[in-house]
Amino acid sequence: MTKPQSWEARAEEFSLYGFTDMPSVHERGTVVVTHGEGPYIFDTNGKRYLDANSGLWNMVAGFDHAGMAEAAKAQYDRLPGYHAFFGRMSDQTVMLSEKLVEVSPYDRGRVFYTNSGSEANDTMVKILWFLHGSEGNPQKRKILTRWNAYHGVTAVSASMTGKPYNEVFGLPLPGFIHLTCPHYWRFGKDGETEEEFVARLAQELDDTIQREGADTIAGFFAEPVMGAGGVIPPAKGYFQAVIPVLKKHGIPVISDEVICGFGRTGNTWGCQTYGFTPDAIISSKNLTAGYFPMGAIILGPELADRVEAAVEKIEEFPHGFTASGHPVGCAIALKAIDVVMNEGLAENVKRLAPRFEAGMKRLAENPNIGEYRGVGFMWALEAVKDKATKEPFPASLSVSERIANSCTDHGLICRPLGQSIVLCPPFIMTEAQMDEMFEKLEEALKKVFAEVA
Repeated sequence: MTKPQSWEARAEEFSLYGFTDMPSVHERGTVVVTHGEGPYIFDTNGKRYLDANSGLWNMVAGFDHAGMAEAAKAQYDRLPGYHAFFGRMSDQTVMLSEKLVEVSPYDRGRVFYTNSGSEANDTMVKILWFLHGSEGNPQKRKILTRWNAYHGVTAVSASMTGKPYNEVFGLPLPGFIHLTCPHYWRFGKDGETEEEFVARLAQELDDTIQREGADTIAGFFAEPVMGAGGVIPPAKGYFQAVIPVLKKHGIPVISDEVICGFGRTGNTWGCQTYGFTPDAIISSKNLTAGYFPMGAIILGPELADRVEAAVEKIEEFPHGFTASGHPVGCAIALKAIDVVMNEGLAENVKRLAPRFEAGMKRLAENPNIGEYRGVGFMWALEAVKDKATKEPFPASLSVSERIANSCTDHGLICRPLGQSIVLCPPFIMTEAQMDEMFEKLEEALKKVFAEVA
C-alpha cells in the first residue's frame, strides 16, 4: 500500500472524523495542528490561528502553560498511574476530592471520577437509578432534559442530548423526556412576554411530571447555559420558576457544568451565575484546563448521604473506570483549579466580559445577524436571512460552516452550531487578542453574507 504524502491526505486516509462537516474536509482538507502558544495554535504549514474555541471549550489556560505541564511531569515521576478501586486511591485523588467539595456550593459532599463529561453524565444517571432502586423505587428511571441540550455521546448521555442527529443511532432510549428549550428569542410565541414564556415552560414541566408520574422520574439535568446548543442562556427567571416545581415533586436537580464550570460564565459555577443550588454537579473540560481527559460528579450533602446508605446496603457501588481518579489527571486538575482561581484567569474573564459583549453587540448590527447572546466568555451570533421575521437561511447554504471556514482562512478558529457562530476563547485572552478576534470574524461575516444574502 502506498501511503499518501501530505498531512491532510494522511488524516483523511486513516482517520474517522467526529462531528465534522465532511464536504468541507473533502474540499479544504484537514487542519493538522503541531503546537500552540498562548491562545494560538499552529498547523503543519506554520500558519497561526487564534483559537477562539479554546480547543473544545476547555483549553482555558492556553496551549503552553508551563505550570500545567510541570504538574503533569512531576506526577508522572512520582506515580504515573493508578485506579480508585478496592479501597485504594492516590493522594492526588484525595486532595482533588477535598478541593472540589471546597470550591463547590456545598459545605460537604462526595466526588466520583470518570474520563469525560459524557461518562460523568452517564454515571450520574446510573447513580440515580441505583439510589432509587435501593430506596424501593425501581420504577424511578425516567430522565428529564431539554431540547437543544447537550450532555454527551455515550448511549445514555446521548439520549439526554436533545439533538436530532442522535436519531441515526436509534436514540434516545426509552424513558428520556425532552422539554422545551428555554430560548425565548427563538421559541417564544408571538406576543408572549419573556415572563409568560418562562411561566409556560414551568407549567409544561409540571404537566409533564403529572402526566408521567413523579414516582417514575429519576432526575432533571440542565446546563446553566446550553453550550453545544449554540450558547443559549436561559430566559430570565427560568431556573427560579422550574426548580420549585422539581422540588415539589421530589425530583433531583443535576447541573451539567461541563462547559460552564470553573469560570466560563464569570463565576466558578454556572448555577451560581443563575442563582440556584443543584443536588449534584457534573464537571469536566475546564476541570483540567484541557490538559488531561477527566470528568467528575460532585454530590451535594443530601444525595451523598442517600447514595452512601445505598452503597452500605449492598457493600459496594458496582461501577467505575480503569482511569477513575487517575493520579496524573488529579494533579493536573489541582493545578488547573489553582491557575484559574489564583493566577488571574477568573478575574480576566470578569474584566473583559463587558468588552466581549460590546464587540458582539456591534457585530449584531449586521442585518443578517438576528441575535447575539451569551455571558462571561461564551457568546454566539445567530445568522438569519430576515432579521425582522427571524427566518433562517436555507440549510443547504451551510452559512455558519461557511463563516467558520472563512474565519479559518483569516487565521481564526470559531465554531459553527446550527445557524450560529460560537466564540468561547481561553481565559488568558488580552484586549488586543479580543480585538483581533472581532476583526477577523467581521471580515468573514462580510464575505459570506455578501455571497448568500
